[in-house]
Amino acid sequence: MSETNSPATPSSAVLDVWCDLACTDCRTALEDLRALRARYGDRMEIRLRHFPLAKHQHAYAAAQAAEEAAVQSLGWPFAEAVLARAEELGARGEEVLTAVAKELGVDAEEVDTALIDGRHMLVVDADQAEGKAIGVTGTPTYVIGGERLDGGESQEGLRERIEEIADRLLGV
Repeated sequence: MSETNSPATPSSAVLDVWCDLACTDCRTALEDLRALRARYGDRMEIRLRHFPLAKHQHAYAAAQAAEEAAVQSLGWPFAEAVLARAEELGARGEEVLTAVAKELGVDAEEVDTALIDGRHMLVVDADQAEGKAIGVTGTPTYVIGGERLDGGESQEGLRERIEEIADRLLGV
């Protein structure tokens, strides 16, 4: 899911973030993502890539709901709001996704319908398959400039490493 105004160009960097929307480590990573957005603005495209983990019962539904929110131009705000409520998602399930949608002005009926008809399953499955193919095993995992950085065990120093790679890509 990407909601930048322009596609990546030679003067921009792309950061793929493999994420499970029920993962508290991914919630912690939001602080780094906000700092990266503040530092690089439009020069860095940050793309949410779905990697729902089997241990999180509602993560797959959350990924599909986030894709529906992205269709409605609210993908990142939706993902961030769901991550903020990760424990509640684990306890209450899909009703949390509908509540978040309503709070953000996302068409909650369309979110429900998307979860029933599975219209975004292929996107979520493709993200997960690509992640597995490049060695993603946990979340969050970042890929920038062809380098995979695993944040599932520790996020210590990852933002600095991402900045080093982004600066190199951007010629800073």
